[in-house]
Amino acid sequence: MRVTVDQSRCEGHALCVMHAPGLFDLDDGGHSVVTADPVPRDQEEAAYAAEAGCPEQAISVELAHAGQVHP
Repeated sequence: MRVTVDQSRCEGHALCVMHAPGLFDLDDGGHSVVTADPVPRDQEEAAYAAEAGCPEQAISVELAHAGQVHP
């Protein structure tokens, strides 16, 4: 599993960092960056929570075995 952040949509709310501190951090401009690629299995639920909790829908979860973005 991989997570990505669409930097053109991210507005720096930092909810992803609250949901998944092991997967995200903020850059100097306050925007989210992925810190774990691929996502460790024990962080998969946190990745989904970050995706669902992003008000800008800037986070995508990609399933490695399917190569498809999480619906």
